[in-house]
Amino acid sequence: MKKPVLVIMAAGMGSRYGGLKQIDPIDDKGHMIIDFSIFDAVRAGFEKVIFIIKKENEEIFREKIGDRVKNHIEVEYVYQDINNVPEAFAIPEDRIKPWGTGHAVLSCAGRISGPFAVINADDFYGRNAFSKIYSFLSNVRDDDKYNYTMVGYILENTLTDNGSVARGICTVDKDEYLVSIKERTHIEKKEDGVYYTEDAGKTWVPVDGKSIVSMNMWGFTESIFDELKKRFATFLETEVKNNPLKAEFFLPDVVGELLQEDKARVKVLRSLDRWYGVTYREDKDMVVKAISKLKNSGMYPEYLWATGKQHLNDSL
Repeated sequence: MKKPVLVIMAAGMGSRYGGLKQIDPIDDKGHMIIDFSIFDAVRAGFEKVIFIIKKENEEIFREKIGDRVKNHIEVEYVYQDINNVPEAFAIPEDRIKPWGTGHAVLSCAGRISGPFAVINADDFYGRNAFSKIYSFLSNVRDDDKYNYTMVGYILENTLTDNGSVARGICTVDKDEYLVSIKERTHIEKKEDGVYYTEDAGKTWVPVDGKSIVSMNMWGFTESIFDELKKRFATFLETEVKNNPLKAEFFLPDVVGELLQEDKARVKVLRSLDRWYGVTYREDKDMVVKAISKLKNSGMYPEYLWATGKQHLNDSL
């Protein structure tokens, strides 16, 4: 069986953060959040990473990330291109926004022929999450259904004090399988609890802070590509007509549809770790302090890649 591959989605525009946040250092050694994810992935057993990026960012990604980690893990690049659509589809005039996380993963079709994990470039997932998902993917096979997985986090551990976040709210059964998932694009922490809005803040709906949420840490077999291709075409024909400039093809929505159709089962691997990320520029200070604390605890060395593979092996 082929070894699992790590896929990192790094083509987002970073509009709320105000820049290319994936390459913004979060410690005084120049490490980015993505460094810690790759470090944890290598410790878990991953031997190849595919970065999904914009073509125009390839040079800076190679310089800042790829070239620094290539001695520890095989590196490949895939482009998420807004023009990568079926030939018959006319891209709406003035559309700039990428097509979303489902389209990002679809960009890897033909480049992966085995199980793979998917993560965001700007989220810190924790060492335990990579170990769990690698172990699952190392033994997974589709049978009468697609066999997928996701790492689930507690909602209140994934919020920021600086604005809204998008999360996939999950329902999980007693056997730790995903029953349903609903993407909420505007969730905020308020004084009396956690709420989401779907009408730009006119009304707010309470949500349990202990809910399990997806942070876009998924595990798939290659069967997902055929489903993404088919459903992306449907998305273009329907959703884009209603919202031509901002409609997004969300990966969690595709998983949710497969669950509803009884075509897939998704094992939920729970993580009690706190999320750290830079949705907003104001989040950076929190991340810097958290990483410093983890280093002081011995979870990570001061320099992740400085002295070659032996340095990493010493941290296993």
